[in-house]
Amino acid sequence: MYTSLIALIALAVCAAAAPADEPIPIISQSQEGPNPDGSYKWNYETGNGIKAEEEGHLEDVGTDDEAMKAEGGFSYASDDGQAISLTYVADKNGFQPVGAHLPTTPEIPPLILKALEWNAAHPSKDDENQV
Repeated sequence: MYTSLIALIALAVCAAAAPADEPIPIISQSQEGPNPDGSYKWNYETGNGIKAEEEGHLEDVGTDDEAMKAEGGFSYASDDGQAISLTYVADKNGFQPVGAHLPTTPEIPPLILKALEWNAAHPSKDDENQV
């Protein structure tokens, strides 16, 4: 009996000690579509500063190149307080994000670039035989 009572008290203490998660309110939200032509638009903003939006439509309708195109972006504050903002386009060429916080490829060192250019201008006989 005492074991059950101790377990119940321990459970109550754990429940009382757990932090209460406050729900984050939605400040604004809108949505249009999907429309008969395939277009749509949505956006929202939350109480903790997250903002997001996107709109999309079909491109090259009726051709072999018909594809969906979406453009949008979002922003929020990172855990260390840095403002993160990203915009993007997603289409037949893939997902193309743009943001100051994204890593970038380093420049090719000049000597490596010179060697690559020389290799391209002077293919070896082995390269000529490959299909």
